[in-house]
Amino acid sequence: MRISTSAGPARIELDTAEDPPFLLVLTHGAGGGTGTADLLAARQAGLDLGAAAARVLQPYRVRGARAPGSAARQDQAWLEIIGKLRRRFPGVPLVQGGRSNGARVACRTARAAGALAVLALAFPLHPPGHPDRSRAAELAEAGTEVLVVNGASDPFGIPEPGGGVQVLVLPGAAHALTGQGGAIRRVVGAWLTDLRTGTPA
Repeated sequence: MRISTSAGPARIELDTAEDPPFLLVLTHGAGGGTGTADLLAARQAGLDLGAAAARVLQPYRVRGARAPGSAARQDQAWLEIIGKLRRRFPGVPLVQGGRSNGARVACRTARAAGALAVLALAFPLHPPGHPDRSRAAELAEAGTEVLVVNGASDPFGIPEPGGGVQVLVLPGAAHALTGQGGAIRRVVGAWLTDLRTGTPA
């Protein structure tokens, strides 16, 4: 399906469910798409629990651009997408997330979207080689429970846990989280189960 936004149309791949316990909305990294193994594993973790799951190809990627451009414009388009998806699933709790740049968007917009929680795959803590340019404030900005899943050798760095932020580090993995689909499905599934039952982290 397509959703119109102020930044152009977005393309959504939606798995619906009968009476879903939550709506899981995921998006891609800066130059990527919605078919990466980590996003598919997270989606499957949601489907395993009966969730409705949407994977969003953001407007700039639909246009063929590789760079997202203005963060403010990207975030606004994201909130428009979320608003329209939530109207399709009224009253259903929202869990939003993504990988890399998509994780940043999910964190920055979580409060405005009313998200129950945020899944941050390969959160890029800083540009490679520039730890002084930390994006840790974006994780705190989410204002809700955040699960970060990063590779142990990610050149973009690994956030520190604290507050509502949990961090899971996968040994032997880098930024792409290659070959980690099984682990991601398991850990995201357990985290979503805890959210659903209200079990403290």
